Amino acid sequence: MNTIENKLKEGIKNAVKVAFDIDITLSEVVIEIPKDTSHGDYATNTAMRLTKRVQKNPREVAQLIIDNIDFEASDLEAASIAGPGFINFTMLKASLSNIIKTVLNNETTYGQNNTGNGLKINCEYVSANPTGDLHLGHARGAAWGDSVSRILKASGYDVTREFYVNDAGNQIVNLALSLYSRYCSNFDVVVEMPVDGYFGDDVMGMAKDMAAIYGDTYVNNYDEALFKQEGIKRELAKLKNDLSFFKVEFDVWTSEQAIRDAHKVEEAVEVLDKAGKVYEHEGALWFKTTDYGDDKDRVLKKSDGSYTYLVPDIAYHINKLDRGYDKLVDFFGADHHGYIPRLKASIQALGRDADTLEVDIIQMVRLVEDGVEVKMSKRLGNAVTLRDLCEETSVDAVRYFFVNRAVDTHFDFDLGLARKQSNDNPVFYAQYAYARMCSILRNIEFTTSVENYDLLTHDKEIQLMKYINEFPSVVSDAALQRAPHKVCNYIQKLASLFHSFYGACKVNDKENEALSAQRLDLLKACKITLNNALELIGVEAIEKM
Repeated sequence: MNTIENKLKEGIKNAVKVAFDIDITLSEVVIEIPKDTSHGDYATNTAMRLTKRVQKNPREVAQLIIDNIDFEASDLEAASIAGPGFINFTMLKASLSNIIKTVLNNETTYGQNNTGNGLKINCEYVSANPTGDLHLGHARGAAWGDSVSRILKASGYDVTREFYVNDAGNQIVNLALSLYSRYCSNFDVVVEMPVDGYFGDDVMGMAKDMAAIYGDTYVNNYDEALFKQEGIKRELAKLKNDLSFFKVEFDVWTSEQAIRDAHKVEEAVEVLDKAGKVYEHEGALWFKTTDYGDDKDRVLKKSDGSYTYLVPDIAYHINKLDRGYDKLVDFFGADHHGYIPRLKASIQALGRDADTLEVDIIQMVRLVEDGVEVKMSKRLGNAVTLRDLCEETSVDAVRYFFVNRAVDTHFDFDLGLARKQSNDNPVFYAQYAYARMCSILRNIEFTTSVENYDLLTHDKEIQLMKYINEFPSVVSDAALQRAPHKVCNYIQKLASLFHSFYGACKVNDKENEALSAQRLDLLKACKITLNNALELIGVEAIEKM
């Protein structure tokens, strides 16, 4: 990324090497935009950070950096020392305005970078059981995982988006029994629902469809395999449809049952056994996870011969590693926090690098309306579903709200705020800014060619250009930290700077076409940048509101 900040960071890094014979990384050079622009365009505290290492006072360090920085290569006009040792930089105006042409030339690819350098990464998220509708927790995971995947792709990672289908185990047995009970009720035959059955309307609807297709063939002849197959097929189709509606797509759908059928579960246990990592106790088979920092060993096979849910998950993660990924990223709900060390232990015990797996925890969501929590209960059929929430507000509002806050924090989804058509609503504020830009550009009353941007000297113009220039760095940082909320923060500030610019600078001015033409190009660059930022979080850039 040959951004203004990166060129300046390179200049500071090289100056430190010349002045003190010290090698520092670019990540160690912190560059900020001063709140008071009279202090300069950028500032750094590098001198203060180096003072102990070089045994000099920070102002002396700052002066030596200034004396040894290559002004021309760094696009610098001036540098000065402030306070205890801050260095303020004033950039060449041409270096700031060059960003306009960069954005206009790159358009939809502006912001993309090569931070990932082709690293092959698997992102697994949502992975809801195919036993009912997607609820708020799934919605947050879907919005977050999809946005992270988009940002990683934009930053040069080779990303595979994966959904692990939990189509084996007790929940599927109960789904089949629930479906059978509802199927029989279509023929006035009472079959008791299982204790942990699924009472939702979706199961009722599937049962009605099956009754129409099969008639009463299975009323007195329960076929578990058929009801499992029908239940999974229909629930999975519904999940895929809802996710598509939510603008979330996956590259790979992996079946737990397929992994079991391929005997990968037994193979994983056998490898652990040969490595001396399992033992028998009280008729059960145990995994020595305490060898890898877990608080206690974990059961792999119960005394009744059935595997615990940990074993197919071990087999699944080895399957992913066998597919050649450099890194696995899982997005787990908060209730799975304790599960992480067990998975890492299994990966390490099987001779792989435990650090290949990284897990981000998605904290709980509460739906709040008028200050009162709206309760959820998936199994009883009265859950607030992803689709319900989107239809009550909008897909864009739900997606934006769920990635606007760090995923490891508890979140109250405010229905009233999500519905608001005002600047209090962050997604409305961002989309309104974009629509306003489009409106201005639709009403241009002249055509004037632009050779350079020498007339863009207003403080609001400078601020906007500097912030547009920051976009690739923001995307890179958001990718490294898997933090799409950083993109949301960028969107809000960019929209704010646009409004300030438009309020202070007359854009469509027939009395000064040369200046207006340059400002219109700046506006186009701002519009492209905002569009690209919204695209990274899966929110539509609306042209008319």
